[in-house]
Amino acid sequence: MNITILGAGAYALGLAYRFSKNKNNRIIMWSAVKEEIDVLNKTNMNERALPGVKMPKGIIYTTNTEKAIDGANIVVLAVATKFLRSVCETVKPYVKDKHIVIASKGIEQSSCEFASNIVKDVLRTKKLCTISGPSFAIDMVHDDLVGLSIATTNNKTKEIVIKALSSDTLKLRPTKDFIGVELCGTLKNVIAVISGMLDGMKVSESTKAMFLTESINDTRHLIKKMKGNEKTIMSYAGFGDMLLTCTSTTSRNYSFGVLLGQEKTKEELDEYLKNNTVEGVYTLKSIYGLLHSKRIKMPFIEIVYNIINGKKKTSDIIPFLKEKE
Repeated sequence: MNITILGAGAYALGLAYRFSKNKNNRIIMWSAVKEEIDVLNKTNMNERALPGVKMPKGIIYTTNTEKAIDGANIVVLAVATKFLRSVCETVKPYVKDKHIVIASKGIEQSSCEFASNIVKDVLRTKKLCTISGPSFAIDMVHDDLVGLSIATTNNKTKEIVIKALSSDTLKLRPTKDFIGVELCGTLKNVIAVISGMLDGMKVSESTKAMFLTESINDTRHLIKKMKGNEKTIMSYAGFGDMLLTCTSTTSRNYSFGVLLGQEKTKEELDEYLKNNTVEGVYTLKSIYGLLHSKRIKMPFIEIVYNIINGKKKTSDIIPFLKEKE
């Protein structure tokens, strides 16, 4: 099967590694960043994204969009959400009837649209799925056992993607709940920032567990309000991904939260954001705008938004948890 992966960052490389486990798959990776592709072609590595990891032989790396997509059965979108619309516009002339896999998480700031809505809007396709779940890129390339939710209403897309990606160390569990899967994938990054912040403040494990329980429950209620399936909270995309992202120093969202909790200077915080993709910070503005536009209250989003924007102090999170209904 011919697989095209758009993006060459850590998660894109992790997915390429997993697709390559199926010896019948032919993989092409595309990036608009020429330097990134040049280094991959020369060394078979992206040290900045995945230090020390050498990619399997046989993967083709290119900046040529038409070459990347020509003949593909599956096109994987694995770019940061803020670049998703522009990438879709770039590839639109070539995708035609390809099966599309969205691996991007979050909400676009300008439109407050989820990734699947952006793809549907630009590419006008029904052959679409979203994958999400607890799966750090480094664990993917180490071939550790992982599970992902795959959200789609297209049976053919479900079958072809599961066949191409699943293996003895990767389980894909299908659902039709795009909204629930994407909400979980969006909110877990914001929740991870707060969870890291609590760690930076050196609160007890019990307090962090209390916060995580509250945020999971709030997410469940929000899924229901947004007409999704609240049971999705207990899926790989829900509880599974939240548990991973909100408790691990490997998570850049969590690590940024730790810096917030330690009350690092604005210069130190900006330096971290400059050198690391922290989706939770980008997503925060988006989810805040979405909730306000729909007049939905979600207290923990409100307080972390105010903390990051300097309207509240990190220490305000404790009285917030005490008083929260």
